[in-house]
Amino acid sequence: MSDGLFDVPGEPTSTGGAAGPIGASSPLAVRMRPASLDEVVGQDHLLAPNSPMRRLVEGSGAASVILYGPPGTGKTTLASLISQATGRRFEALSALSAGVKEVRSVIDVARRAAAYGEQTVLFIDEVHRFSKTQQDALLSAVENRVVLLVAATTENPSFSVVAPLLSRSLILQLQPLTADDVRAVVTRAIEDPRGLAGKVTVTAEAEELLVQLSAGDARRALTALEVASEAGPTVTVETIEQSLDKAAVRYDRDGDQHYDVISAFIKSVRGSDVDAALHYLARMLVAGEDPRFVARRLMILASEDIGMADPTALQTAVAAAQTVTLIGMPEAQLTLAHATVHLATAPKSNAVTTALGAAMADVRAGKAGLVPPALRDGHYSGAEGLGNAVGYKYAHDDPDGVVPQQYPPDELVGVDYYKPTNHGAEREISGRLDKLRAIIRRTGRRS
Repeated sequence: MSDGLFDVPGEPTSTGGAAGPIGASSPLAVRMRPASLDEVVGQDHLLAPNSPMRRLVEGSGAASVILYGPPGTGKTTLASLISQATGRRFEALSALSAGVKEVRSVIDVARRAAAYGEQTVLFIDEVHRFSKTQQDALLSAVENRVVLLVAATTENPSFSVVAPLLSRSLILQLQPLTADDVRAVVTRAIEDPRGLAGKVTVTAEAEELLVQLSAGDARRALTALEVASEAGPTVTVETIEQSLDKAAVRYDRDGDQHYDVISAFIKSVRGSDVDAALHYLARMLVAGEDPRFVARRLMILASEDIGMADPTALQTAVAAAQTVTLIGMPEAQLTLAHATVHLATAPKSNAVTTALGAAMADVRAGKAGLVPPALRDGHYSGAEGLGNAVGYKYAHDDPDGVVPQQYPPDELVGVDYYKPTNHGAEREISGRLDKLRAIIRRTGRRS
């Protein structure tokens, strides 16, 4: 079930059989997995003396934990170290392959082991992929400490793990490894007998490229190193570039990163940082994000954050969405960049958003009085007898196209919802709007 990825060297597996030492044929990232806390790099905030994680690793902790963080930051490593604490069994399930049946089977075995004083560490990788039913199946065992749950996820557990399981576990967030952390991992792998044992030379430039490509993911750096080392005894920048088609972008279209990156994209456009916006757009495009999703978000932003400060922004966003549909990728990526640059550099105003929000708030508060008689429908027999449409002033009959007349219900006369800014086109609208309101409300003269 775990394909050996979670086996502890020299320790019994969940079935009681012997799991031999990790062999030379195992992936470099597996061979270099830290065997003790002294070999763990990064995550100092979790491993301080007497911290919950250190107590777990040293065998004195009793609380279940959910390890939340990016790939390659040590979640599986820490779970493995916890399992090595004295007197503990280790069970591993992957949410990609295990169902409710497998979960209950593991718990049954753990319950029998507990009767003999043997505690079971249950490691679940990708726990966010467990259904609610599967997660619920763990609750009783976790609450009664039949198992010590160590769950790993790249997703924010607040959104992906059921509340009862969250309340029974410590949430420990792992941080991306720093460049120095990854460099230390790479250096150790080059020299350590478990790794390349000094048989490969890596140039300084190649080492820096490995660090750069890793994006804080130690596993990615070691995988790149291993592939490049197969080409010969010296690893250079050219070797790495020839071995890898491209650096995989850390971005999961179905997960947390998806929402983080699109959020950063929208906030960068809203904040008028065109360069940051293009960076996040590039990350989404390289990762294969659906371009229609990006186009939809740009259309929303055009009205929400720009509005009348640049009325052409919405036109550009709509045109980009249509172009994405008509020509597809990869050509449409230029159109998305075009729209991104336009919207990021456009003057910003949320006056339209604020105006609609205020108007809807009043309606929900019951401020929805009768429509003034002159504005009611008069196209039916008997309407005039009811006073409907009587006295209505047709604006086009006036030379300026604006006439004094009550349009809102009585309780909303004089209420200003739309308050234009001095940004972009709204600067001109603001002056014109004051004149329009003065005429309509009979508070001033035409000018």
